[in-house]
Amino acid sequence: MQKRKSLWAEFRALIEELLKAGRTLEQLARGFETTAQTIVNRVSQADRDSGVRQDGPDHAALRRLRSENRQLKTERDILSHAAAWFARETYRRRVRIREGELGPLAHCQDGAAAAGLHQRLLRVAGV
Repeated sequence: MQKRKSLWAEFRALIEELLKAGRTLEQLARGFETTAQTIVNRVSQADRDSGVRQDGPDHAALRRLRSENRQLKTERDILSHAAAWFARETYRRRVRIREGELGPLAHCQDGAAAAGLHQRLLRVAGV
């Protein structure tokens, strides 16, 4: 087990030297018969193991905060659309009341009662 860790340390050192020398990840991947992503993953893991790179609790907390932020933005957008819809509906209803449209009361058989209710609704609406 110990031998494998030293082997990866040597591999990482070799990769870093070749990258500094100007080789691209694709060239290194072809040379070592692997993918560029595998090289990136191995170097990142070796950095974490040696303490050079820290992706521990801070990274997890950052990921959780980003997720929470995305959720809050989605909720804000939904509430914004709902508020706009309610504002439009309220305005449409006020316009219908001002224009004398009774809405559901138009089908009422007692016209006098409907008209009286309509007048009370106009007073409440402040028209």
